[in-house]
This record gives sequence, C-alpha cells and structure tokens, in this order.
Amino acid sequence: MIRQTDFFLEGDRRGVLLIHGLTGTPMEMRLLGKGLNHAGFTVHGMQLAGHCGTTNDLLATGWRDWYASVEKAADALRDKVDHLFVGGLSMGALLALKLAADRPGQIAGVGVYGATFRYDGWSIPWQARLSFLLPMLKRFGFARTRSFVEQHPYGLRDERLREQVSAAMRSGDSTIAGLLGNPWHSLADLHLLSGTVRRQLPKVVSPCLVAHASDDDVASVRNAEIVMENINAPAQLLLLDDSYHMITIDRQRRMLIDHSVRFFDAIVPPGSPPTPTEPAPWSR
Repeated sequence: MIRQTDFFLEGDRRGVLLIHGLTGTPMEMRLLGKGLNHAGFTVHGMQLAGHCGTTNDLLATGWRDWYASVEKAADALRDKVDHLFVGGLSMGALLALKLAADRPGQIAGVGVYGATFRYDGWSIPWQARLSFLLPMLKRFGFARTRSFVEQHPYGLRDERLREQVSAAMRSGDSTIAGLLGNPWHSLADLHLLSGTVRRQLPKVVSPCLVAHASDDDVASVRNAEIVMENINAPAQLLLLDDSYHMITIDRQRRMLIDHSVRFFDAIVPPGSPPTPTEPAPWSR
C-alpha cells in the first residue's frame, strides 16, 4: 500500500516544487523545503507516482508515470503562486530539468541537485553500471524481481545520519527512507528517462543552480558537467566537498539551502509582481 508522504509549506507567491529521487521519499527534500520556506517561499515536496509503497507498487509505474505526477503537482502549485521554481535530487533533478524543457515560459529557475544520468560513482558495483542493457531485459519481461541493493555509504558522509537512514531502509518502512533496493525494471526506466532528458537539455532556458558533491559516491561530477555544457541558460555550479550523493540532507545541507535561497531570490526577489502571461488560445 502506498502512503501519502508529501508536504506543503505555505509562504509567499513564489513557489518551489521539490522532487525526490528514484525509490526515495519526500522526506529527503524536507530539510531543504523548510529552509526555503523559512526564507519566504511556498514549498511543495511532492511524492512521485508508485513511490512510498512496495516494490510492486513501484514496478507498476514507469518514468512517464513519474513525470505525469510531476506535471500534476506543478499545475496544482502554479494555481497557488505567481512564480514557479522546481528542484530535484538525483533522478528528481532529471524530472525537474524535463519540466523546465517542456515549460520554458513557466519555470522561473531550477535547482539541479545531484543530477543522475548514470550511476557512475565510486561506490557503484560494475554490474550496476550496465544500465544500457536493462531496457532490453524489461522489454522481454526478464528479471522483474531482481534489484540492485543499496551500497554503503548510502549516499551519506554523515555517519550518524547514515546509520539512521540505513536502519530505516532495512526496517521495510519505505515512507521514511525509501526502498532498500533499486529494481532492475525501474532502473531501465531511469535509463530511458536519462536519454530523453539529455536530448532535451538545449531546450532548458531557465536559470539553473547545479549542485553536486565533488566526491559523489553514486553519480560522478560528470553528471553535473553534462547539465552545465548543454543547457541554454545561465547556470551556477556548486561543488560540495564534505557531502556524498544525498546533498539535501548530508553535512553541507545548510550551505545548499543558503545557495538555493540566494539563487532563487536573485531571479525573483520577495514581493515581485506576477509575471505577465499570454492568454490561452481559447480565451482570446
């Protein structure tokens, strides 16, 4: 059974939609969300389709379902605010970039946190790097029950937090820290999403804060460089030297919050009037 774990923090007329990663939970975005809300922003930490339940719940969905839930959440938040930002962690960063590419006139700015086009960090076993084979396995229905189990250090440099998160994953309560393993079929969908987003990066014209751990255990800095090299927008690169992959909750989360607030504030200062929009064709 899937439990609803998203959160909504009311602030001013500037909204930020926060998107968690594959097999993750909105909890990994809550501290960032609270920091942004403390600075005045209205924040919605959404829950992706199929997440926060069982492995079968996740396998019943694919990347198009995940993205459809992002679009639905963006539409709901846009009705409550005048300016819409989006930020995502890991796979959530890819979904945020796709939203910006698809809606260039609607997204004021993007927080690209630990973007993961490929699992190529130093903790990833060589078998998990063969993701390009997974779509074929899924297409023929092979290995549906197989998963790559999360590896030490679980994306966290903070040892105390790492123990808490790993214990939560082992407990089987996916609403706290997500699933312990990444199903092969879900990773196949991540591979397909990655290719789609990479092709769309030149369509991203919203300013981007690209934050990444310089010693990321899950996704190397090359993933951040792909964003910086291919978007058609102003971008700022923030490398965090005392964090691993889960930068929204790891040791330098306060630095990430401060940079995000300053970056978004510079685009739309507090008290900014609504952005003029073209009327819909059917209303003319």
